Amino acid sequence: MKFQHVAQDPLSKARAGEITTDHGTIQTPIFMPVGTAGTVKAVHQRELADDIKAQIILGNTYHLYLRPGLNTIEQAGGLHKFINWNQPILTDSGGYQVYSLTEVRKIKEEGVTFRSHINGSKHLFTPENVMDTQRTIGADITMAFDECTPYPCEYGYARKSIDMTHRWLKRCCDRFDTTEPKYGYSQTLFPIVQGSVYKDLREKSAEVIASFEREGNAIGGLSVGEPAEEMYAMTEIVCNILPQDKPRYLMGVGTPINLLENIALGIDMFDCVMPTRNGRNGMLFTRNGIINIKNEKWKNDFSAIDADSTLFADINYSKAYLRHLIHSGEMLGAQIATLHNLHFYLWLVKEARKKIIDGTFYNWKNSTVKTLAQRL
Repeated sequence: MKFQHVAQDPLSKARAGEITTDHGTIQTPIFMPVGTAGTVKAVHQRELADDIKAQIILGNTYHLYLRPGLNTIEQAGGLHKFINWNQPILTDSGGYQVYSLTEVRKIKEEGVTFRSHINGSKHLFTPENVMDTQRTIGADITMAFDECTPYPCEYGYARKSIDMTHRWLKRCCDRFDTTEPKYGYSQTLFPIVQGSVYKDLREKSAEVIASFEREGNAIGGLSVGEPAEEMYAMTEIVCNILPQDKPRYLMGVGTPINLLENIALGIDMFDCVMPTRNGRNGMLFTRNGIINIKNEKWKNDFSAIDADSTLFADINYSKAYLRHLIHSGEMLGAQIATLHNLHFYLWLVKEARKKIIDGTFYNWKNSTVKTLAQRL
């Protein structure tokens, strides 16, 4: 994997770049649709590639490990072939999902023992076997195994947690560097900065992660309930330490406003279930603000979902029709809403990239976030 710096905004730390993988080039800043179990819910791969123009999608190690299982994925020739997706894929390590299984997991130095949410079967994730699992899945970009601390989190626990995460990272790198890709193309490994919302812990973790000199770096443990101001403060601290010549991935973030504010701080890559999950439940993100399509006010509104329908010509349905579908429980409603939201997110980061290259990002961002916050 290679990262090339293309442009720098003069009034912020926002930058445009290009990540080159064996499955294609990714123009940053970028948003990655979440395909947890090998599918972005309610969206066909053709729509992802041709309509939404997603340049990379995310798969989840925990879910794919449990179902369909590694044997199936390996026999298919890796996740790309299994799901018929020829562009880049990133997999997380499963650490966040294991973290969320509070009642059915136990964390030790060796790794994490947990019970499947599907059938209650017992499993162990270690830094080593998580690397092996991601080799078998075959993602272009893989994540180190880490512990994602909750919010709020006591300082002492957060300190012990990052120390263990750093020890796990050494084991991840040792395993990754002594194994080979399985499907004839290269893979890369991103470490993950942790440290909750404590400035000194984030600084320490960022310095340790940077010292491993991997091809890219991730920031985890944010967007887990902390105020947005805390997220931005921690992101700024970390971005000031992580190397400028490598991509920075802020995991699990977030709203359209979160994306723009974090781009201004130097983040290059994002993922979040919000556009898909919220879309299925009737929340739409538009250039003029947020729409709850279930509201009565849209019942006889036959205008396009987004005021500038030329931006979303292939999803040009009326608010009234989409409201009818959502209220009727029709699958097409979830599909249209999901397509619209993903289209909007990809449009937003593409527009941000244009503004960075033009040198006008900062002022555009400041005016845009005010509009995006409106409830229509």
